[in-house]
Amino acid sequence: MYSQLAQALLITGVLALSACGSSETATTPDTPAETPVAESPAAQTETAAASSAASKGGQVVESGPYHLELVPAPEADGIHLDLYLQTGDTHEAIADATAIAQVQLPDGTQQEIPMEYDAEGAHFFAFLPSQAAGDYKTVIQTDIKGEKVNARFNFSK
Repeated sequence: MYSQLAQALLITGVLALSACGSSETATTPDTPAETPVAESPAAQTETAAASSAASKGGQVVESGPYHLELVPAPEADGIHLDLYLQTGDTHEAIADATAIAQVQLPDGTQQEIPMEYDAEGAHFFAFLPSQAAGDYKTVIQTDIKGEKVNARFNFSK
């Protein structure tokens, strides 16, 4: 009797495991195989994060419908600043704007540097004549067709 009970339990366990491991899903003819699922808030955040990723290797700030990416490049006699000002959705360059970099140097002094637009590179640029090592706090002020858009960045040299 003991062996029949053990055998029945063993068969029941194997059947239960087989049912759990099955990857087939039963559907009836009136039930669609796939049901569309609304995108969860977490998935929407991941999508937004992907669209705000740095495409030029710099720091990105998304401000309303705009994508601002600052790429500082240290040089022997200072720091070259590239600003990619783009639409947030399609990342098309915005050429008809003005941009000013307000930089706080590591010693606390401030410099205001107008940025020029490079049509060939589709970005704004400026040169910061500083060789000081340390943290640079930067505010980029833009005027896009009368709309003021500011973004804050930090970088080190």
